[in-house]
Amino acid sequence: MDTKWLEWAKQIQAISQTGLTYAKDVYDIERYEELRRISIDILSNYTSVNKEKISLTFASDSGYATPKVDIRGVVFRKNKVLLVREKIDGAWALPGDGVTSAYHHQK
Repeated sequence: MDTKWLEWAKQIQAISQTGLTYAKDVYDIERYEELRRISIDILSNYTSVNKEKISLTFASDSGYATPKVDIRGVVFRKNKVLLVREKIDGAWALPGDGVTSAYHHQK
């Protein structure tokens, strides 16, 4: 199945998010809000997810649009796995953290 529509929705959402961050003019803000609605409509049309959930999960970020990357590691010791409790929801997870755009891998 061709998923070009998903890339378009992501790009449109990122443009709207960044535009809403820097726009000062009421007309520009309206245009960027419309782009956000279009990205939500695209996802709603091609998936079974309702628009409200898409708005909350996909199109609710603010600020300059940057890739969201998370790095996790697994530690085994004597047939046990190291887990940590997440601060945000108290769930158990592998140790790790989000990576900022300033992160550079050293070879």
